[in-house]
Amino acid sequence: MRMKWTFLAAILTMIALLAGCEPLMVLDPKGPQAETTANVIWISIATMAIVVIAVFALMAYVVFKYRASKQSEDYEPPHIEGNHIVESIIVGIPVIIIIFLSIVTVKSNYAVEATPKGYEDQKPLVVYASSSDWKWHFSYPEENIETVNYLYIPTDRALEFRLYSYGPITSFWIPQLGGQKYAMSDMVTTLHLAAEVPGEYMGRNANFSGKGFAENIFHVEAMPEADFDKWVADVKATAEPLTEEKFNELLEPGHLGQLTFSGTHLEFLPPPEGHHHGSSHSDEDEHDSDDAQGAHDEHSNH
Repeated sequence: MRMKWTFLAAILTMIALLAGCEPLMVLDPKGPQAETTANVIWISIATMAIVVIAVFALMAYVVFKYRASKQSEDYEPPHIEGNHIVESIIVGIPVIIIIFLSIVTVKSNYAVEATPKGYEDQKPLVVYASSSDWKWHFSYPEENIETVNYLYIPTDRALEFRLYSYGPITSFWIPQLGGQKYAMSDMVTTLHLAAEVPGEYMGRNANFSGKGFAENIFHVEAMPEADFDKWVADVKATAEPLTEEKFNELLEPGHLGQLTFSGTHLEFLPPPEGHHHGSSHSDEDEHDSDDAQGAHDEHSNH
């Protein structure tokens, strides 16, 4: 009896503690891509819960119905070769579950790789997000500004992040806006996101990249378009220009706070020219890339 009350008290304590926890960030989406991911997670949890409940219910039924105390002392179970109906059920149901989850997963993968639904006809805000040991550099080519370890974005606008790395492979991840995607040194990967709720969010490197990995995080703030435009104007008016010498200092291994510059490092150190994975670049984007490379070549010749 004492063990029973101890067990009950432990269960109630766990429930009380869990009730005070904040919701998991991946299950608290603030954008369409993150909502798609959260929906897939909930569908998977519900499917697994149905399987677990059904299995335990059948186990309890079998244990109770065929318990030894119910049978006579001379009872001998019948010899059964097999049951085609039972075998079809225990094989068929897992196959159906796998097919269902596969369809859901494939459809969601295509959805999160594309421009967010409802933003297809809108020009996205392009941000080059590059990582180094152990910091993040965000370049806004159209706005001609650059930040370190923090990211300001407008709400209700498509976002196109072009990811690459100046060091080991990293993984760009803002849990409440979408899934993670790798940033590598020899290619550019593209991640499409959108924020529909103003607020502050956490972003980080989700791929282990050395001793400074734990602090390889960045701050994200989503705001209305008018506030974003005002911030851009303030940066252009007050921030120091980013020089090649200064950027080379930033690439040195170590941790930094939040920094802001006018101009971007794309002017003198363009991104890799390798395969653009997941990109939906237009011809105009390719032309801009060629111009950036041409400027870099001219700078090198000088």
